[in-house]
Amino acid sequence: MSKLYIVGIGPGDFEYLTYKAVETVKNADIVIGSKRAIDLFDEVNEKIIFNVKNLHGNLEESVDIAKEGKDVALLSTGDPGFSGLLKPILEISEEKGFPRENIEVIPGISSLQLASSRCKIPWDSANIMTFHGRENIEDILPIIDNGLETIALPSRKVKDMAQFLIDNGADPNRQVIVCERLSYPDERIFRGSLEEVSHSEFTYMCVMVILNE
Repeated sequence: MSKLYIVGIGPGDFEYLTYKAVETVKNADIVIGSKRAIDLFDEVNEKIIFNVKNLHGNLEESVDIAKEGKDVALLSTGDPGFSGLLKPILEISEEKGFPRENIEVIPGISSLQLASSRCKIPWDSANIMTFHGRENIEDILPIIDNGLETIALPSRKVKDMAQFLIDNGADPNRQVIVCERLSYPDERIFRGSLEEVSHSEFTYMCVMVILNE
């Protein structure tokens, strides 16, 4: 029976692809993902490029194609299980009656993992939070002072999150690290205060590390 592979492609550079990801994509009948993701792979059979304005529709299409009998590799930035495509695909598959056992997840390296390595923070002793697609970022407030470093994927501009923390009682001099465009040639690691970050511009591809200092 056909399978739907959710393939983690890592933070963005091909050097962080796993061998399993490369082999899965090579052997899939159809590969679905963003152009940036698909371009990481040298061997691809038929491909469908995401329509950014209809992402949910593309995810539904991936399940439909698998139901029709073709093996599909769905490319998910970072790791599929952390702010990736696993959650929505499980929901869509249940709605469409596609068997859960026909879904296989190929783990990838999350930008969060890469940020922890760049900052030399053991991520099993840090607060791990994602705010992608979430508006309730106030959930971070009771966490940042629990004695651990906090590694977070912001839901909005990094400077907006920094300003939000300041507006809600965080020390403007609190030290943070912003890891921007990890693994890319123009990767940048910025360390400074929340105040500095609140007046700085970063791309959307960032991880914020709030230090326990």
